[in-house]
Amino acid sequence: MYTEYIKRRIKDIEPWLIEVRREFHKYPELSLNEYNTKNRILNYLKEMNIEYTEFEKHNGVMAYIIKPENKITIGIRADMDALPINEENEINYKSKNKGVMHACGHDAHIAMLLGACKILNDMKDKLHVNVKFLFQPAEETVGGAKFLVEDRCMKNPDVNYMFGLHVMPYLETGYIETKYNILNASTDSLKIIIKGKKSHGAYPESGKDAIVVASSIILALQSIVSRNISPLDSAVLTIGKIMGGEAQNIICEEVSMNGILRTINKNTRKEMIKRIENIVSDICRAFDCKGEVLWGSDGYPPVVNDDYLVDIVAESTEKLFGKDRFILKEKPSLGGEDFSYYLEECKGVFYHIGCRNSNQEVTQLHTSTFNIDERCLEVGTLMHIANVLYFNKN
Repeated sequence: MYTEYIKRRIKDIEPWLIEVRREFHKYPELSLNEYNTKNRILNYLKEMNIEYTEFEKHNGVMAYIIKPENKITIGIRADMDALPINEENEINYKSKNKGVMHACGHDAHIAMLLGACKILNDMKDKLHVNVKFLFQPAEETVGGAKFLVEDRCMKNPDVNYMFGLHVMPYLETGYIETKYNILNASTDSLKIIIKGKKSHGAYPESGKDAIVVASSIILALQSIVSRNISPLDSAVLTIGKIMGGEAQNIICEEVSMNGILRTINKNTRKEMIKRIENIVSDICRAFDCKGEVLWGSDGYPPVVNDDYLVDIVAESTEKLFGKDRFILKEKPSLGGEDFSYYLEECKGVFYHIGCRNSNQEVTQLHTSTFNIDERCLEVGTLMHIANVLYFNKN
């Protein structure tokens, strides 16, 4: 019913979408420091005359269109934070904040959601659903989604269905991709601390070498995926940081290691956590040292898409761009995504939109040369609106 109308409206505001995206790209801010980003969003919302709520503690913003008589509430998320990367693109909207860059496309996500705010607010008299537009901080670090959930963004009225998207440079612009069930893995950060005994390097029998113990633990941990997990399952354990030692001629007294565990199966996650703790404990005991595993609080639950909402994304894609533009993924990603916190509160779906021009070289997310084909701004805004209007029934 509204397909041709919203297509015309998006064409009308396409130059505005590009201008908005470039403005945010020029002034990126790191997680939990999105102060100017938030103020710019508020200025746009004020211009639209759309109602909003600020979450002062963590820089979040929620715009909304709510009518007491509407029974269904839809939520849409855009993340706002940038990365500690120095941009190398030579463009006239290059980052002006040295060492900070929108290298993950969050500037595009903001512009798309503001575009959806603009058009849906213009047609609010015709809406029979409530809509909450969530501008979220800190996706790249501590999982800002959980802060908005704690601030009750999903309540009063309760959000029934949640939608989120992410630009993907391996997909050509105009293509949409998602997956039934698990789309993204759960993530668990860990820290392993090994305590030995210091001694002079000439008298190793007087010490307990924590570096030797750490080496044995790292090698043993690699056997979990290869020997304790089915090859038909998916899991990754990475030890990415190790620290210890004072000097070349001193037996090391303490070593700390930091890593991350990624799993897509709850039982696998439980088994791997148990195996990691047993390996650390048993190897330390064998070397007459002490060891402990500390699990961080910054891990994300898995992103589990609702099948019904996946079908809606597929239908919206087909109506807007054609059936051949929808791609159903076969395997989940082992990357984490804090959109999962919203999915603990209601049914939802997360999907990917292409942002690569077929004539351009692929530049990966989180790199200093990442950029998008700005035609994807139109695609993402259209998808936001179409997904909401699917539920717009009397």
